[in-house]
Amino acid sequence: MTRRLAPLTLDNLSDLPKSCRRCVVWELDPVAARQAKEVGDPGFEKEAWVSGTLLEWGSCGRVAYVDDNPAGFVTYAPPAMVPRSLAFPTSPVSADAVLLMTARVLPQYAGGGLARMLLQATAKDLTRRGIRAIEAFGLAAGGGMGDPGEPTASCLIPADLLLAVGFKTVRQHYRFPRMRLELKTALSWREDVELALERILGTVRSPALTSSTSAP
Repeated sequence: MTRRLAPLTLDNLSDLPKSCRRCVVWELDPVAARQAKEVGDPGFEKEAWVSGTLLEWGSCGRVAYVDDNPAGFVTYAPPAMVPRSLAFPTSPVSADAVLLMTARVLPQYAGGGLARMLLQATAKDLTRRGIRAIEAFGLAAGGGMGDPGEPTASCLIPADLLLAVGFKTVRQHYRFPRMRLELKTALSWREDVELALERILGTVRSPALTSSTSAP
């Protein structure tokens, strides 16, 4: 079984699960997202957002493959590019941080370490770009969901998972705590990333690893 990561681009956007490929919870403000779902084309809106983000900022995620089958993905972007980020009760995201939007592993690949692999690759990519920190709106255990227009559980990362990989809560909330990872303090963690990816993908100079980490 082989694993690899690839930057999220328009070429592999179709490898995301269909429900995620047509989800614009993060990419549009709540009103626009509702309108797109009811009378518009969410898939087109998603593609337009990814295209614009690629042009202005670079790749906004990573896709994980197992034996060339899509197995999971993670998305992230500066908060200014994520309209939904302002709608959370624990917003705004700090100006020096990038927002970790969604991380998901398909059920058949759960338990294999892909979630941690994706989050660690995100930290490595953002550190290389000179980003100081990652923040995320976690989903607290037992918090449930409120208004139907809010993100579904599949759109959010469990707070327990974020804590497990080094995030700290910077603004508490019973459903959506805002959490932060300071990358400047994660030097040893980044070394662990290199070791983990080397074990998974082979040598650090392999084509698979180079293609997944060198693109913006």
